[in-house]
Amino acid sequence: MHTDVNTLFENLWENYLNVTPSADKIHDLLGSTQKDDIINDHIALRTFNIEKVGLEKLAAHFLAIGYKECGEYHFEAKKLYAKHYEHSDPNQPKVFISELLVEKCSPELQAIVTDMVSQIDESAVTADNFLYSGTHWQVSTDTYKQLLAESEYAAWMSAWGYRANHFTVNINTLAKFDNIHNVNQALKDAGFSLNTSGGEVKGSPEVLLEQSSTLADEYSVTFSDGDMSIPSCFYEFAIRYPKADGELYTGFVAASADKIFESTNAR
Repeated sequence: MHTDVNTLFENLWENYLNVTPSADKIHDLLGSTQKDDIINDHIALRTFNIEKVGLEKLAAHFLAIGYKECGEYHFEAKKLYAKHYEHSDPNQPKVFISELLVEKCSPELQAIVTDMVSQIDESAVTADNFLYSGTHWQVSTDTYKQLLAESEYAAWMSAWGYRANHFTVNINTLAKFDNIHNVNQALKDAGFSLNTSGGEVKGSPEVLLEQSSTLADEYSVTFSDGDMSIPSCFYEFAIRYPKADGELYTGFVAASADKIFESTNAR
């Protein structure tokens, strides 16, 4: 497993940029001339609650480099469970890992997911590159569409596998912007489409976190029976507010995260 947190995030970022070309353009748009004010607030990863690849297996990669478990979240309608992790160095990105509760899904979905996971080599899960290793299987376009009809989350995993589902710009550290509304306006003016599920801005100063996100890029995937362009990954934007003790809130708001998941929905 990685010993260096910076190397891990550099690799996750490069892998993410490969299928999210808009992220580079957004970086240029929001950053000052030095670009060093674009701090990554958090990344998110997806998986299934099958022991071989469960949330804890992904978390192990982060626990090994100084992260600790901080909060848990339930998404009943989407059949998801999640935890978030923070590094001992508060300047390092937070990590949000979710898993699909496969047993709550249809027998058909369970069979497809079980088959996909069975194709992953045990040793791959602990390898340095697992968190950005993509898919270890290939499904057909029909299988993808079948999963999509039941769970966008499962369909996304079938096409993209293990990689950062999104990175997040920390608005608190930007030189050119001091609120989420101006960030959103700049993105729209530049032609980017925002996720409007639950409103363009999810959350509020009252819950100490405001978030927005682009809609995922459309990117071509090679399925077992041909290529198809589908939603890949997206870019999120977050501004955090101080708690009563003056420290910035570092957690997540389940009601907001629930809508952020929908950034990868088909347009």
